Amino acid sequence: MNSVLPQLLLVTGATAWGLGWLPLHHFAGIGLEGMPLVLLVYGSLSVVAVPVLWGQRHAWLPQRNALLVIAVCGGGATAALVTALASGDVVRVMLLFYLAPVWGALGGWLLLGERMTLPRVVALLLAMLGIALTLGISSELIRPLSGSDWLALVAGLGFSLNNLATRAAARVPLASKTLASFVGSAVIAALLCPLLGEYPPTLSLELSWQIGLMALGWLLSMAAVQYGVSHIEAGRAAVLVVFELVAAVLSSAWFGEQAIGPNEWLGAALVTFAALIASWPERPALTPIRSSSI
Repeated sequence: MNSVLPQLLLVTGATAWGLGWLPLHHFAGIGLEGMPLVLLVYGSLSVVAVPVLWGQRHAWLPQRNALLVIAVCGGGATAALVTALASGDVVRVMLLFYLAPVWGALGGWLLLGERMTLPRVVALLLAMLGIALTLGISSELIRPLSGSDWLALVAGLGFSLNNLATRAAARVPLASKTLASFVGSAVIAALLCPLLGEYPPTLSLELSWQIGLMALGWLLSMAAVQYGVSHIEAGRAAVLVVFELVAAVLSSAWFGEQAIGPNEWLGAALVTFAALIASWPERPALTPIRSSSI
């Protein structure tokens, strides 16, 4: 099957995720962030998700365990990452979260039996080097892990497990795979809000349509990513999804949130090159020609 469309959609969805800081920055400016924001966005999506999941229950019941993993790991990854970014150092959190390509490649090899070819290993190493340059690793980053650091690691691991489960749940409809993680995020946020003492504000008409617009954006980007990881090997998808980091850094520089220097440009170039290597079609194995006996 031609994998150009899944790869294109995966990169597009990951890029949209990388631009997600823009609405988050807007909502933070009006005092709405963290778990309350997750609860509002994913709670509104769950209103649509639950009826669809119920309607498709006969299709996903044979692989309900995989769908549960998607809901728990995908939802947990979102909740953990948002909490880590709210309470920890952003650079450290993003660095630890973007160990996800390592987990994804290793998980695809160990759990799904995917081949760790030399180009795949090279692409993974280039992607990690690009991430290191982009995030500006220094001695400040090498210190004992804090609570937010552990949350970032959990988020990266959860995201990778979500992708592996999505790949394994071949018979689960795309809509169910996409919407299950939304329900998981909403449930986890609903449980964490009282524990953290954080609650959503009263919704005005303006805030309601802004939340709805953001929810629609997450829905479309998640659908694109889920389609991509469902049709691409996990090791390759793990590298391609790193486009999220490139989009986040470049857009942040474009809008003046941070200056971008040679290291960032080189890191973005390495990640892009790694993605091209990972997406390059592999040669089919040659079948030896045997002479037929006469």
